[in-house]
Amino acid sequence: MESAFSSFALSEDLLEAVADLGFEEPTPIQKLSIPPILAGRDLVGQARTGTGKTAAFGLPLLEKIDRGSRNTQALVLCPTRELTMQVAEDISALAARTRGLSILPIYGGQPLDRQFRALSRGAQIVVGTPGRLLDHLERKTLDLSALNLLVLDEADEMLDMGFREDIERILKAAAPECQKVCFSATMPRNILELIRTYLREPEIIRIARKEISVPGIEQFYYEVYPHQKNEALCLLLESRESRKSIVFCSTKLGVDELATKLLARGYQADSLHGNLNQAQRDRAMNRFRNGETELLIATDVAARGLDVNDVDLVINFDIPLDVENYVHRIGRTGRAGRGGLALTFVTPREQYKLRDIMRYTRAVIRKAGLPTRREMNELKTGRLLDELRARVENMREAWRDSKKIDPHELMLAALTDEQTAPLQLASALFKMLLEKEQGFDGPEMEVPPGMEAPFAAKGAGKDRNPKNARRLRSGDRRRRALVPAPAQNSRGNSALARRRGNLRGNADTFSD
Repeated sequence: MESAFSSFALSEDLLEAVADLGFEEPTPIQKLSIPPILAGRDLVGQARTGTGKTAAFGLPLLEKIDRGSRNTQALVLCPTRELTMQVAEDISALAARTRGLSILPIYGGQPLDRQFRALSRGAQIVVGTPGRLLDHLERKTLDLSALNLLVLDEADEMLDMGFREDIERILKAAAPECQKVCFSATMPRNILELIRTYLREPEIIRIARKEISVPGIEQFYYEVYPHQKNEALCLLLESRESRKSIVFCSTKLGVDELATKLLARGYQADSLHGNLNQAQRDRAMNRFRNGETELLIATDVAARGLDVNDVDLVINFDIPLDVENYVHRIGRTGRAGRGGLALTFVTPREQYKLRDIMRYTRAVIRKAGLPTRREMNELKTGRLLDELRARVENMREAWRDSKKIDPHELMLAALTDEQTAPLQLASALFKMLLEKEQGFDGPEMEVPPGMEAPFAAKGAGKDRNPKNARRLRSGDRRRRALVPAPAQNSRGNSALARRRGNLRGNADTFSD
């Protein structure tokens, strides 16, 4: 499928990198900014964080680099170390298929000698904070004589942090004919003064902020690292009894990878993204609407216009780049007057995106903790007990109506004798059900005072220690006795046995 980015005058390497990242169509700021930057005009873009500004200047920036020269040709100024690292990583991802490029992030906190060496080797693109960049200019370790493009990213933030003087000195160090681009969420007087002084007849682009709200939807976020997302998602899906859930990823590749992993774990999941033809999309949507699949893994573009009224859970596996996309995503739940629930994974580097979402939607997104293994086990046990109570009540009514002996009673009666009380038999059956259906044998639990006797059959347990009877564990600790004893004549076998013993001991601990 041809990408909408192909309408721009970009090289095949860049278009392939965009396709690899799974971006389906440019955002409004990208549509309006890329052509004039490619044409060499100065530009001012007013748009908030999270609208795709990095690609808006990153793609034309990469297109204009002369790979045959090692001189610094593009400079990007960012207000913070975190944003500097993020912008450098994003530009590197866009340049993944382009050979012969060097992209260098420079910020305070890094050893200066390491930055000296990197600059001396040559970096065509430098991304940095104003203070550290000015430091290198004064030390003459950064040369801007060949600079073709200078970008101010989050200009209002940099001025709020007191960087105006540093920024002006950097702008003066660049050649007068150097193309300059400024992005800012707001346009206070000091920004306008900077633009009038240093930019030449810039093209002005404003992305209007719509009034957006998300009423009636409970919203929570979870702090996770990227490598923890898959496990965290499975924990949330198990802890929430959702009939229909939509999980959003930022890219088509991410959708396919996540759907494959969930299918391997036994979930009924379908993919929905721009690489699917209309027939494939229709099949996926029909299965989701009919309840044949419980999970729909989708990108933002593919999910636009989805009309499914009984979606009770939306999970943002990747936090959206655009605030409006966040609102569109969570709007898939809480429809037709029903309540809705939206959960979002946030990595440490994405905290600023969460703050922007909360600021512009004016929504309360509360921090939540992932359920522990013990809590999950207790939850599963509780669900099974509820189901068992309902089944017993239904059977009682059926027995009253039929006035016949249930055949299952006859089968179990044969197992009840002087050594086996009915409650012991029920406990063993419940444990078997937990192991088979839920994959564990139950939580550790205190036996209330006075409850020891019913667990003991008549005439049994005379040699049982009463102190040990007060605390029962549904898991069988005698599993440790099954670990082979270490061989006396083999150091290797002894070490292997010790490791097995440790693993089995840990299995008992984690089953809590």
